Amino acid sequence: MRKDFLLAGLLWLVLTAVGEIVAVQWDYLPHAAAEQADIIDEAFEILVYMAVPVMAFVFAAVGYSFIRFRRNGQGFEDGPPVRGHKGVIGGWIGITTALTLLVIVYPGAVGWFEIHEGDHTPDDLVVQVEGSRWTWKVTYPNQQVVSFSEMVLPVDQKTLFEVTATDVVHAFWVPAFRMKIDAVPGRTTEIRITPDKTGTEELDPGFRMQCAELCGLGHFVMKMPVRVVEMDEFEAWVAQNTSKASIGR
Repeated sequence: MRKDFLLAGLLWLVLTAVGEIVAVQWDYLPHAAAEQADIIDEAFEILVYMAVPVMAFVFAAVGYSFIRFRRNGQGFEDGPPVRGHKGVIGGWIGITTALTLLVIVYPGAVGWFEIHEGDHTPDDLVVQVEGSRWTWKVTYPNQQVVSFSEMVLPVDQKTLFEVTATDVVHAFWVPAFRMKIDAVPGRTTEIRITPDKTGTEELDPGFRMQCAELCGLGHFVMKMPVRVVEMDEFEAWVAQNTSKASIGR
């Protein structure tokens, strides 16, 4: 039995090492383009690194048992009774409890405070987002601009999104920003995001506002291109669209 534990433990170490190397080398996350996205990506990476040894333990235990203790044509007699492994059980409970508490503190609580740090900044850009089956309406109340075709944001400018819906529950989500919040009829939810990289949907599909809540047959087409630009380009876009609105009146 001791030999089996040693061999299974060796297999676990090998699988853990391979898994950690793959986790470090594999660029599995989409392009991040917001300060909050970097915090969320760091949390994902930490959780993956912590999950690899746990996954490797399960694979090693099950895989070694399949190979080492397969029946090989023998009878179906019961094996010798096992009265308990208090050390293994205690160690497993202790390790999982410690990992759970660690995740709650970091990246959990620490990441939450980092994301919400400086939430109430008076010079935030305000963008009102309204979801309807199956379109988005974007309003810039301070700039008096309304857009149904794209959402344009200045880079490195904290933006307050005021999100609501007119019919059913939708969800505001830009993959490159990572942050998501529900759009609820009759209620306004708020989320603050600071884009820190310029980009367009043509160059990166993550720059799109996508409904992330199943809302009916047209759910899959409920999206809007997002364009993050320099401040001078944003101001020019605002001026152009304000002029169009004035002409329309």
